[in-house]
Amino acid sequence: MNRSSQIFVSVVAPIMNELESVRLLYQAVKEVLETIDRPYEMIFVDDGSTDGTREVLRKLASEDVHLKVILFRKNFGQSAAMAAGFRKSRGRIVVAMDGDLQNDPKDIPRLLDKIEEGYDVVSGWRKNRKDRLIARKIPSRIANKLICSVTNVKLHDTGCSLKAFRREVIDRIRLYGELHRFIPGLARIEGARISEIAVIHHPRRFGRSKYNLTRTFRVLMDLSSLNLFLKYLRNPMRFFGIVGGWMLTLGSVMGIYVIYNLWIKRVPVEYMNVLVTTVFLFWATGIQFMLFGLVASLIVRTGTRRGGSLSPFLTFAESGAKEKSCG
Repeated sequence: MNRSSQIFVSVVAPIMNELESVRLLYQAVKEVLETIDRPYEMIFVDDGSTDGTREVLRKLASEDVHLKVILFRKNFGQSAAMAAGFRKSRGRIVVAMDGDLQNDPKDIPRLLDKIEEGYDVVSGWRKNRKDRLIARKIPSRIANKLICSVTNVKLHDTGCSLKAFRREVIDRIRLYGELHRFIPGLARIEGARISEIAVIHHPRRFGRSKYNLTRTFRVLMDLSSLNLFLKYLRNPMRFFGIVGGWMLTLGSVMGIYVIYNLWIKRVPVEYMNVLVTTVFLFWATGIQFMLFGLVASLIVRTGTRRGGSLSPFLTFAESGAKEKSCG
């Protein structure tokens, strides 16, 4: 993507039903970015708000050339909103944050300073988190330990949305599902240098949290997929070959048993129909997995020779989404 603009930093914030917060968020972010004295832009992504947030965003964007607004026709989730904001951004450094005023824009300069020290990704750590213990803190701590163990990225707080990225890193990451929580892990695949700083965290002032236990389940499902990708990304034949080998082995063992019963014990063939069918199913499945492994290996090697990213993650599906830029 051609990034001819000289914009230094882009701030991306997904927003959904934050009517009371959005104007305060805009003012706080703008005030901080003005002190940096470098070219900047703000990108607010409305993720299908129904409370009047969209109208406020349109008005703000019409008054400030530094603000761009992306409007989704309906709710697509935080990962989709971030992905859209990242694609629209032009800054050399991209900062992501929540739109509910719990992240403090005053931490943005500290994130930028840490990036300038030579890191590619700087993640916020809500050291003194202002959330409910049972509903938010405990599930988050459990998820954090699981994510760190799978991605091998040692962070205190993988769920903090306040993060800063270099342009070359964020351009190579594709988000779907709940993968915005795993961006440091995805960046590690690309060889990114990752750091963490403690940031301010405020209690929610307006509205209700969009997080619940159902979302935790979705995070665990995406984490399972991520674990699979991280283990077998470089050599997918290791995964498909193992599964295919087990299928072929089971089919062969059952085949030997069928032959023994038919030829040695003279069991009538009609009594062995189910076993014979099962043997062929195991063999066919094993061969298919082997072929899948070969195809996946060819795809990875082709991508490597062409210098492309090895990240297998899907791009944001825009079907039904409507992006509208204001300002």
